[in-house]
Amino acid sequence: MTKKKALKGGDTDIAQNKKARHDYFIEETFEAGLALQGWEVKSLRAGKANISEAYIVLKESEAYLFGATIQPLNTASTHVVVDPTRTRKLLLNQRELDVLYGQVHQKGKTVVPLKMYWSRAWAKIAIGIARGKKEHDKRDDVKDRDWQREKARVMKRG
Repeated sequence: MTKKKALKGGDTDIAQNKKARHDYFIEETFEAGLALQGWEVKSLRAGKANISEAYIVLKESEAYLFGATIQPLNTASTHVVVDPTRTRKLLLNQRELDVLYGQVHQKGKTVVPLKMYWSRAWAKIAIGIARGKKEHDKRDDVKDRDWQREKARVMKRG
């Protein structure tokens, strides 16, 4: 009988883009692999990634991640040229790319990175097809979140 190794809470997450859920309605999500170099994998294991400023561009039937920052470790090799904000290719199958292209070419939709995480030994990124929120939608979300917090306090007190 084999036992699965239990992961500690939060060990699988590398970086999150909390701003994306605030600024967009996420309509559909996909999981994509990342084409990384060796030093980038080591930095991701150390948790030195940021995708809050990142965005995804679809061109020539490929998807690319721009603006994601992966800081190199101090122990990085001197003969390797490191670029923390280099463009990284997203690994998606053709059917997923076709869905993304079809949705993006509709009015007001875009593709945003949501979360970077580990899936077994592979670095993955969750991307979403998103539609922009207007200012009143953002205010409604804040109001609903405050109401849920207040309701939980009242229920807890009894």
